[in-house]
Amino acid sequence: MGRPRLELVLQHEVGELKAAYRGCKDAVERRRIQAVWLLASGKSREEVKAVTAYSHSSLVSIISRYNEGGLAGLHDKRHHNSGKSPLLTEAEQQALYTALCSPPEDGLWSGKRVMAWVKDQLGKDIGLSGSYVYLERLGFSLQRPRPRHAKADAQAQANFKKTP
Repeated sequence: MGRPRLELVLQHEVGELKAAYRGCKDAVERRRIQAVWLLASGKSREEVKAVTAYSHSSLVSIISRYNEGGLAGLHDKRHHNSGKSPLLTEAEQQALYTALCSPPEDGLWSGKRVMAWVKDQLGKDIGLSGSYVYLERLGFSLQRPRPRHAKADAQAQANFKKTP
């Protein structure tokens, strides 16, 4: 024997659902309201799935959300998710910027050097890709000197250059 079928518990009139559907500006929320509106209008779940392109599990989730929270339960909550906070605070990024403005002890700044500086100075672990993200975010790019051929003749190169 399977699970009991989740039934839609109407909290609004069909006309209210239709008006909410037509007045909604958010596409995700609009489709969810459409699904509830069609179910409330007497359409079967198969017809609603065909019109809205929702899967069975998505439709059950929408019904559950509507039963629990009404139209407010159908809102797209992703808009209010600001994401993960940055690893380095503004003050730490400013300290990194100050360090990047002066050359390191030996050579040039690289992703590995930025990663090591953050670990030593700030006590935070960032990966190599994270160090490249902060280099770019702070307006820097990796600078490498142009490679020189091991067997190049410096005198021939100097003679080749145009002299004014």
